[in-house]
Amino acid sequence: MNLRNKYDIPSDAVITIAGTVGVGKSTMTKALANALGFRTSFEKVDTNPYLDRFYSDFTRWSFHLQIYFLAERFKEQKKIFEYGGGFIQDRSIYEDTGIFAKMHYEKGTMTPVDYETYKNLFDAMVMTPYFPHPDLLIYLEGSLDDIVGRIKERGRPMEQQTPIEYWSEMHQRYEKWVNDFSACPVLRININDYDIVKDETSVERIIERISSFMNQTQLLKK
Repeated sequence: MNLRNKYDIPSDAVITIAGTVGVGKSTMTKALANALGFRTSFEKVDTNPYLDRFYSDFTRWSFHLQIYFLAERFKEQKKIFEYGGGFIQDRSIYEDTGIFAKMHYEKGTMTPVDYETYKNLFDAMVMTPYFPHPDLLIYLEGSLDDIVGRIKERGRPMEQQTPIEYWSEMHQRYEKWVNDFSACPVLRININDYDIVKDETSVERIIERISSFMNQTQLLKK
């Protein structure tokens, strides 16, 4: 049975998966897209030419990294617009500006001039007609210990060399960011409430929650 039809999820919906590094965004994106028959939009990590350099020298490469991500994210937004929706998106463009670029500016690893340039580019992009705002943002949350454990299990060398203090600060910033986020409705899902990898049927429980939440938020808008 098509779970999108069973739970009355709009065929043109755009659902964004948000959360800190290692929380399981890509796994959730794939599982929901498969169950709903949606396309996927993934963050380009493996082909990013700045990522390894960034982790070795934040100050030197933070601006380059964020500009790369911003450009790639905007291309994905344009693709979603051209297809008319029906996408599950791995990480939102809002996280780039609201967490990562802001953090490097506040910590002094991105200059005020670079940060202002970045913000101006972001503002110009979100004002274009190619920028569909998501219908729903799913925020994957968990304790710092759970998330660091997943990062270690994933085993990416550049992440293994990163101090725990960095992940702790990122975790705190995400919590603050999502509490203030207002661009679209937010559904919080704790990573300990399901196990998509070991129990594929758990995705249906998540879709049931999505359907109920979307119906409630639509009623509130009326």
